[in-house]
Amino acid sequence: MSEDRYLVSGLIRGLDVLQAFTPERPELSLSEIAGILGISRSAAFRPVYTLASLGFLLQDRNSQRYSLGPAVLRLGYGYLATRELVEIALPVLETLRDQSGWSAHLGVRDGRTVLYMLRVPALSGLDSIVHVGSRLPASATTMGRVLLAGLRESEVISLYRDEDFSRAPGRSPRSQAALLAQWNGDLGAKAIVQVGEFEAGMASIAAPVRDMTGDVAAAVNLTRTFSERPGPDQLSGIEALVTEAAARLSGLLGWQEAKRQM
Repeated sequence: MSEDRYLVSGLIRGLDVLQAFTPERPELSLSEIAGILGISRSAAFRPVYTLASLGFLLQDRNSQRYSLGPAVLRLGYGYLATRELVEIALPVLETLRDQSGWSAHLGVRDGRTVLYMLRVPALSGLDSIVHVGSRLPASATTMGRVLLAGLRESEVISLYRDEDFSRAPGRSPRSQAALLAQWNGDLGAKAIVQVGEFEAGMASIAAPVRDMTGDVAAAVNLTRTFSERPGPDQLSGIEALVTEAAARLSGLLGWQEAKRQM
């Protein structure tokens, strides 16, 4: 394989160490790891030591042998949980799309952006401007605002500490103070509604999806382009559909509203 100057050799070696463990060999000594990787024991020591320090490997003090640690399990759980969420959400969003005639989406927060995990476009094919894998600024979009409202104030401040608000799109906050005012107004809202605020001629309504602990794990929304601004009655009806779908999905993830009120 040709050399690629962008590859991080230390990271590659660390991943090689993790892949040395299999169901057939769940425990390995440092010497065995070195033998599998085809390197010296001293060359294997640093990546093994680093992985053990970060919780990706566990060392038995008596046998001095290593096994995969809880940090690896957390990575796997995150991947499986995301796949499970998408699989569970698909029929819910299809029903939501069919009931409303609008495009339905599922998103999760990734830093200061919303990562679109699922897209169910309106049957007209004209009302969805994003695709799976798209990222939009959280502070400017309905799903992003829903997801930010699930954070504590200190988390929002830390997240946006070095944000350049001069580049904020549309009518999104132009300062951290404005962002916190928006966040404070969004707290406890059943849904967030924007009409032409992020993009002219686009209406969007989003609601939070909670996991079994009550934390906001994702958001769902409906979007639609319009030539004439939707009336209050239409928006109210769409908002009800979105919040019902979010509640249904939350229930499928194990969240019970009654628990929160106890």
